[in-house]
Amino acid sequence: MLSNIPNIKHTDSTNFFLIAGPCIVESEEMTMAIAKRVQEITDRLRIPFIFKASYRKANRSRMDSFTGIGDEPSLMILKKIKESLKVPVLTDIHESDEAAFAAQVVDVLQIPAFLCRQTDLLVAAGKTGKVVNIKKGQFLAPDSMKFAVDKVRGTGNNNVMLTERGSMFGYQDLIVDYRGIGVMKQNNCPVILDVTHSLQQPNQSSGVTGGRPELIETIAKAGIAVGADGIFIETHPDPKNALSDGANMLQLDLLEELLVKLIRVRNSIL
Repeated sequence: MLSNIPNIKHTDSTNFFLIAGPCIVESEEMTMAIAKRVQEITDRLRIPFIFKASYRKANRSRMDSFTGIGDEPSLMILKKIKESLKVPVLTDIHESDEAAFAAQVVDVLQIPAFLCRQTDLLVAAGKTGKVVNIKKGQFLAPDSMKFAVDKVRGTGNNNVMLTERGSMFGYQDLIVDYRGIGVMKQNNCPVILDVTHSLQQPNQSSGVTGGRPELIETIAKAGIAVGADGIFIETHPDPKNALSDGANMLQLDLLEELLVKLIRVRNSIL
């Protein structure tokens, strides 16, 4: 699967792979700086790396929440990162007509968890021929994701990945059922654990999502221990001032230490 993604390196490694970057493109300077730093770390640790940043956020709680700097400017920044750093890039899409538009630039199209049952969106993503990463809905059982996989594969595109990102636990919390990683692997596709979104505390009365980033290491270690193929981490040099999802992101200067620990866990189970 990873070998089908242009520019991805270290696929001969026994390491997990990493999807990482900021929640959203805030500026070219910041987005490029994050991509360069994560690439430096993953090259040194021989971890296959896919850079992630949303070019637009459509699922914000409040009308006045930041949704992006503009579709085309954001995609051009992702294109520059892809071409200058020779690193594959991933972004979310929210409507079926975005699939072909985003696929002109990115290597992986991501289906947000809230939208994982949207047939037209899944089919449009599949038809691009790009790798499609489908996040499991917070409201779905892991074995229900086989139907989402079938929708993409029905287009003739077998390049599908699934991502666990927690299940609703009451109104304002999420919990990770690690059994789901093994269940979703039965679809014969890579399964990723989205560590940082699994630690969100959604639906706060303020309209701003909370989070528990102090548990990032705990959640990530457990995911590697049960056999996740990849880890998804949103990271930022200054999470407190990030324009989206800052409450659950990993501070960038903590990333390398975490990845070293995860490699030890991975090696212990091989």
